Amino acid sequence: MFKIHEIREIIKLIDQSTITEFKVEEDGTKICIKKGVEGVPAVAVRTVEAAPVPQAAPAPVAPQVSAPAAPQAPAPVPQAAPAAPAPSASADVDDANFHKITSPMVGTFYKSPEPGAPDYVSVGDKVKNNTVVCIVEAMKLFNEIEAEVTGEIVKILVEDGQLVEYGQPLFLVKAE
Repeated sequence: MFKIHEIREIIKLIDQSTITEFKVEEDGTKICIKKGVEGVPAVAVRTVEAAPVPQAAPAPVAPQVSAPAAPQAPAPVPQAAPAAPAPSASADVDDANFHKITSPMVGTFYKSPEPGAPDYVSVGDKVKNNTVVCIVEAMKLFNEIEAEVTGEIVKILVEDGQLVEYGQPLFLVKAE
């Protein structure tokens, strides 16, 4: 059974993406989210009574969830560039000099492991290729993002709690 906060998170992620329809079934509960004409999600939650349906559904659920995720990944990248032209312009200047640590998924960016805890990294911190620099939360899964290079954090490009897109730059690193 889905919890209300999980459904809200799904709606928020769908609303921020280019996906127009999303369906998932778990433990006999189906969720179907469709964006209306004006982009407002319409949600239908239904509990299925028949036992054979949940048993037959788990195999197709992974492909149905994965299939929307793949088209979602490339589509938001062009959407992110026009949304923030000012940071893009400064990032273009820095492209030649700095390595970008990018988000591997759509989700919510967190700079610390929990509220009130120290940030993973700050501007000026030295990092190695396996240093955890942040967390990107997607569907209540917290994914640690590593630096990928050895160097110094020059700039943090997103705010704590901000929604990020696939491929969106999160940090600029002066590689050693």
